[in-house]
Amino acid sequence: MFTILAEAGLADTVKEIGRTFGWHPHLFFAQVINFCLVLYVLKRFAFGPIQEILEERKNRIAEGEAKLEEIAQQLADSEKEKTALLEAADLDAKRLITEAKESAAALSEKKSQEAVAQAQNILTKAEEAAKAEAAAMKAELKKEFGRLVVETTSQVTGKSLNATDQKRINKEALASL
Repeated sequence: MFTILAEAGLADTVKEIGRTFGWHPHLFFAQVINFCLVLYVLKRFAFGPIQEILEERKNRIAEGEAKLEEIAQQLADSEKEKTALLEAADLDAKRLITEAKESAAALSEKKSQEAVAQAQNILTKAEEAAKAEAAAMKAELKKEFGRLVVETTSQVTGKSLNATDQKRINKEALASL
């Protein structure tokens, strides 16, 4: 029973509020329909495209961040690769320098040995030339000595020696040397 009274009192209260504020049901429903139409138009032509643009922007930003991470990873990889290449080049350079030093030392040793061999060759030839010259001088000296002996003998004896006598005296003089 209170509910019926409350409903009846409530209905009067609603009518009184409606008269006070100027509420008319047919205008209210027209405004609700108008609101729904405006809401539909805004959603269809304003909020929908804006949300699509925002979603596209969100996706582009996510793609950009992914690409940025990929580029950062590629940069780190290229730095590692560059470091590895520089280390390899440094090792190659050190190896080439070592090989060049060894080659230069070997070449220097070879040239030194060639110079020693040439000097030894020159000394050997000089010794041979000196021996040949000494032999030639001995032969000439013997010849001259023999001539002097023959000449001295011929002056002492006062006679001229024949070829047989000269040979014999030369042999005896050379044998005594």
